[in-house]
Amino acid sequence: MRVHFISIGGSVMHQLAIALHKKGYQVTGTDDEIFEPAKTNLLQQGLLPVVIGWQPDLIVPDLDAVILGMHAKQDNPELQKAVSLGLKIYSFPEYIYHESQNKTRIVVGGSHGKTTTTSMIMHVLKQTQQSFDYLVGARVEGFDQSVNITDAPVIVCEGDEYPASAIERKPKFHFLYPHVAILTGIAWDHINVFPTFDFYLEQFTIFINRVEEGGVLIYNASDPVLKELVTKNLRSDIRYQPYNIPEHEIINGATSVTIDGVKGSLKVFGNHNLMNLYAAYYACKELGITATKFMPAIENFTGAAKRLELLASSDDCTMYRDFAHAPSKVKATIDAVKNQFPERKLIAVLELHTYSSLNEAFMQEYNGALEQADEAVVFYSRHALELKRLPDLSATAIETGFNKKGLIVFTNREVLHDWLVSRNYKKSSLLLMSSGNYDGLDIPLLAGQLMEQHLKNTN
Repeated sequence: MRVHFISIGGSVMHQLAIALHKKGYQVTGTDDEIFEPAKTNLLQQGLLPVVIGWQPDLIVPDLDAVILGMHAKQDNPELQKAVSLGLKIYSFPEYIYHESQNKTRIVVGGSHGKTTTTSMIMHVLKQTQQSFDYLVGARVEGFDQSVNITDAPVIVCEGDEYPASAIERKPKFHFLYPHVAILTGIAWDHINVFPTFDFYLEQFTIFINRVEEGGVLIYNASDPVLKELVTKNLRSDIRYQPYNIPEHEIINGATSVTIDGVKGSLKVFGNHNLMNLYAAYYACKELGITATKFMPAIENFTGAAKRLELLASSDDCTMYRDFAHAPSKVKATIDAVKNQFPERKLIAVLELHTYSSLNEAFMQEYNGALEQADEAVVFYSRHALELKRLPDLSATAIETGFNKKGLIVFTNREVLHDWLVSRNYKKSSLLLMSSGNYDGLDIPLLAGQLMEQHLKNTN
């Protein structure tokens, strides 16, 4: 197979390129910018383009496939040449399906929890020595890549609702046709892509209708919007498996859970993670993995990167970072930390970084999201607004939208840094939530410094 990637530098695109290279395919690719870690990863595999920029000369008639990334626009010269030659052009998810037509496909969709649920399934399958391929949107402990394509009989995919490519605007998860489908919940986000909630809901209806005949839909029955959507779109040719929060207990900041009579202690916590775990269990059960095998395997799961990732801890203080940015994710993460350590002060810092979160019209969706925080900060950089070509966002609009008494709004990273340094972290939990990097703050380094300072103050 000869495969060419237009936009090989993308976070998952370069991972697929490496996976196909390892499978023995002849892989080429181009991009007009390639950043770390993609640059080093491609270089180590001999796949880093010699020239940065588009190279139409690489688009030749004997290519078996051209894979088009989201970064490439419709006027891309390589894409135009591929079209003129009549080559087979795939979006990323279309190609994943092309490679997995003879596999059992597990696809995890939903507005939140996709990465964690997918990671949990991957972790258990690896622990129980199953052969499987995968596609996941973050670094997962124990896996060198975020994409793997082999001759395995099963593939586990995170099903993203974002558009597939510049020429294929349908959501990625519409192309994967699962045998085992999971929907973790529905909460409107991405207003630049889905301008109305009804349009957003429609994408999940289409996903339900693409579950393969004889398949199963595993869904979060505690989500009233999702439950109503499933009820309105019942099919007689697939099975349904609802789930909720499993039986569990929290003792001294440690969570244990019981499923089908089997009890296990967890390294992750929070109601959202307990539900993610239950969904992962039902998916693994479809592959013949019972609770007696699942529970010992999931006990040492530590989470996907930037999902309630522990940065520093002491006897009376924990510091986490989390990818949370959408309102439902922020509330779930806040609630999880507060419920895990109810006796501790919760200091929560949220960066608004996405198009939706920086849009004044969307701000009301955050109403109550930070309510359980004892000290709450919202940060955004004016640079992010400029990059997204959005108008200025006032502190008043944020304060009104979040409706949180005592909320502090910062737009300068040095001011945020100094505020964090000035806090007293005795009997506290610090939660740093962002899909960005606080305009360049080294968060793991800062957390280490804050903890070092805290320990000095308490000794």
